[in-house]
Amino acid sequence: QKAIDSLLNFDWQIAVGDLRFSPDEFARLAERRVSLVRHGGRWVQLDLEAADRAAQLLEKKKAGTMTLAEAFRTAFTTSAADGVPVIGLHGTSWVGQLLEQAPTARVETLRQPAGFEGTLRPYQLRGLDWLSFLDRLGIGGCLADDMGLGKTIQLIALMLHEREAPRELNSSRPCLSRPSDPSFSTEAIDDGRGLNRDGSYLCPQRIGPTLLFAPTSVVGNWTKELARFAKPLRVLVHHGPERLRGEAFVETASAHDVVITSYALAHRDVEDLRRVAWHRLALDEAQKIKNPYAASTLAIRSLAAPHRVALTGTPIENRLSELWSIMDVLNPGLLGTAAEFRDRFAMPIEKLVDQDRAGQLRKLIQPFVLRRTKSDPLIAGDLPEKMEMKVYCNLTPEQAAMYQQITSQMLGQVDAADGIRRRALVLAALTRLKQVCDHPGLLTDKDASVDGRSGKTERLVEMLEEVIEEGDSALVFTQFREMGHLLEQVLERRLRTKVPFLHGGTPAKMRDQMIDNFQKPGEGSKIFLLSLRAGGLGLNLTNANHVFHFDRWWNPAVESQATDRAHRIGQTRKVQVHKFVCIGTVEERIDQLLTEKVALADRIVGSGDEWLTNLSTDDLRKTLELSASAVAEY
Repeated sequence: QKAIDSLLNFDWQIAVGDLRFSPDEFARLAERRVSLVRHGGRWVQLDLEAADRAAQLLEKKKAGTMTLAEAFRTAFTTSAADGVPVIGLHGTSWVGQLLEQAPTARVETLRQPAGFEGTLRPYQLRGLDWLSFLDRLGIGGCLADDMGLGKTIQLIALMLHEREAPRELNSSRPCLSRPSDPSFSTEAIDDGRGLNRDGSYLCPQRIGPTLLFAPTSVVGNWTKELARFAKPLRVLVHHGPERLRGEAFVETASAHDVVITSYALAHRDVEDLRRVAWHRLALDEAQKIKNPYAASTLAIRSLAAPHRVALTGTPIENRLSELWSIMDVLNPGLLGTAAEFRDRFAMPIEKLVDQDRAGQLRKLIQPFVLRRTKSDPLIAGDLPEKMEMKVYCNLTPEQAAMYQQITSQMLGQVDAADGIRRRALVLAALTRLKQVCDHPGLLTDKDASVDGRSGKTERLVEMLEEVIEEGDSALVFTQFREMGHLLEQVLERRLRTKVPFLHGGTPAKMRDQMIDNFQKPGEGSKIFLLSLRAGGLGLNLTNANHVFHFDRWWNPAVESQATDRAHRIGQTRKVQVHKFVCIGTVEERIDQLLTEKVALADRIVGSGDEWLTNLSTDDLRKTLELSASAVAEY
């Protein structure tokens, strides 16, 4: 049984100022019906109406037993609006440890697994301690460290640790003096704790496989990381048209330690996946299940496993419902139903900016989410400096004319539309304006000359020339696949160098070759083009010390993920981040808005471009109109 569903004994205490009373003590005070009473040598002032509400709450919620999930919901979702606020939750033993979870909290300190190839940093060992603690309780945890801080290797270390931890032999599995099981490391018991009295080895614990879901683009990366850091683990990749099905899959998966598959296959192969006795479900880039009603999310939620863990640097990309979806897979019922969560937290926090509810939610999820940022003092020393700068570009006359034409046409159509049609018109026009700011060739004849037609493209060529001359390397991100192909053509011709382009259609084998080639110091390509969707997460590209955001996703979390392909553990040089903005256009105005809102990004981020669809026509005109400073000759 999971600890989250365990029945716990509990009782209530009533707080009056800094004093605490048992229900019986408080009842005796309240019975006097006076607002000023003497207790323990002190005068205590009582709010009689609040005392009555407290008594009514205690009558409804008498001491006894409740599950840990119920206790959390009671403690962190009851407020003054419900009668009387519940100000905290305290416990003993493992409950107390769970409640105190924070980056500096104390749980059992573990040593680095002997089978781990490499050295875990102190904060990564702390992450291993935390993951192992929740694992022993059967509680799902979300490791939400910033991108680049090593979430992958912390999970790998956990899988090694649990297989190296010796236990007493059961009679059904005889022990070998020299175990041949590749999941067992004799080095793990060199300190003598793993030896029987007669000096023979204890057998390792037999543990079922971990089913790891990852985006398709990083399945290969996981394979390489496991081979690099955890040679003892037996790994099966369940992906591609030749993947095993039916009984063959069940037998093979059960004989491995880790089975890697993609979110795309969760729904398609759910019947096969359900037949394996999984030890753990692991979700890499867990924001991929942010839609609780998506087929893949529903399929993953239906899989049984006693242990669950999620890895994500962005547990909230756009809406709080995304956090609910992740937490409901990890610990079903902890945050209530989707409707209860929406009414209790999402609406008050997102629409009313209710700070009290935001504080309640933070307390509610804190024991189940471990997040360390690159600005943490204990981590900052492990990473080089990151410098972010805006690169303001002008439009060419051709771009400006197209921009004006699209804006005028859209505003005229919007005046005559409403509802879904109005929204569709705005979003379609916005996409076209983004493309115009990138290069007019995206909307005109693809066979025409591309040089001298885009201010951004010309500036990018100039800056990349300097990067190459200085012996540096760069990543260039674009959200448009067509723009990537156009840049590939321009950069190879004008920089006289090979420029690989990784996008959603790149075959897995070719993707891995591109990454390996780029990561070879002094040998590979100096410039790496990537589409934001395909290359913006899960990749380790520390050979780059420049990151160019050619066009803006307008979501700080997504841009940060892409930047962290280079600014991550393993990077030894200062990373320079260049964000391109067309001056005097919608790009500049939305960039200003994001700058103002960046302080709120950890709590709630607006949903991409959709806020524009709700503006009045006059407000749209002010946001989209071209300023006089936007145009320059090229």
